[in-house]
Amino acid sequence: MAVAAALTLDDVLAARQTIAGRLHRTPLFSSATLGPGVHLKAELFQRTGSFKPRGVLNKLASLSPEEKSRGVIGISAGNHAQALAYCCALEGIDALVVMWETASTQKVAAARGYGATVDNQAPGIPEAFERLAELQAETGRTLVHPYDDPLVMAGQGTVGLEIAEDVLDVDVVLVPVGGGGLISGVGTAVKGLRPEARIVAVEPELSAALHESLAAGRPVTVQPSSIADGLAGPYAGENCVGVCTSLGVESLLVSEDEIREGFRFLYARAKLACEPAGAATTAALLAGKVPLEGGEKVVAVVSGGNVVAETASAILAGR
Repeated sequence: MAVAAALTLDDVLAARQTIAGRLHRTPLFSSATLGPGVHLKAELFQRTGSFKPRGVLNKLASLSPEEKSRGVIGISAGNHAQALAYCCALEGIDALVVMWETASTQKVAAARGYGATVDNQAPGIPEAFERLAELQAETGRTLVHPYDDPLVMAGQGTVGLEIAEDVLDVDVVLVPVGGGGLISGVGTAVKGLRPEARIVAVEPELSAALHESLAAGRPVTVQPSSIADGLAGPYAGENCVGVCTSLGVESLLVSEDEIREGFRFLYARAKLACEPAGAATTAALLAGKVPLEGGEKVVAVVSGGNVVAETASAILAGR
């Protein structure tokens, strides 16, 4: 694997200064049912329903006036699309987002509602990445990658700063993973402030790009098919794999049934109306897949909160 870009605590601290005052500091709730030391980081309450605006705003701040004038382009299953659209509207930058035919109709509509142009001609994820390359070459727009960009990763790391500040003696942080940008940033921030903390990546069995990449020691392409569309990264970012390897990130997988059970738990017991991707970390705790020694302080990131009613009702009804 080629040498990946490094990410430091200073990068994350700088990102916090860059985006200060523009986004929510999301709340952290305890959950006695999950365990006496377990907390839920409710990042689904972030603007646009996920952590994604943190990284997007940090990236957009780095662009020159000329780059901003040409507009930006991104690719997304939906949460990054909404964040890019929202943040570009704040900055007065034209945004083009590549999605695909089977992407969530709610997320497509939300991205358009925030002001982005959405190109969803591609039938699936592989074709969407091909379409992205074509449109970027045609338009000269700057790519705002959904995860494999050090500036994006640093912005996502501000979630980790909040966790480490709100739970000073945190022992374990569970992070849902698609392409690896969030866990790279969170891991860098948390380990920078509390080196002994464990960082655990949680992915669906049917969308395990980072898991497979860490095992192989290089980015591996997968064909994601999980109900957790927010974790549908077809590959883990090269920078992300490098950072996660250097941090000693642990990795585990959850089944589709476990994700559904986590979703139902968060809705009924924690009153958090997340999407399936947001339930992954809770699913791992409920399934007993996180080895704990007892008395440890655990934080599980819950993100995002964008789910179509039909999906939510089907899961809640046990279908």
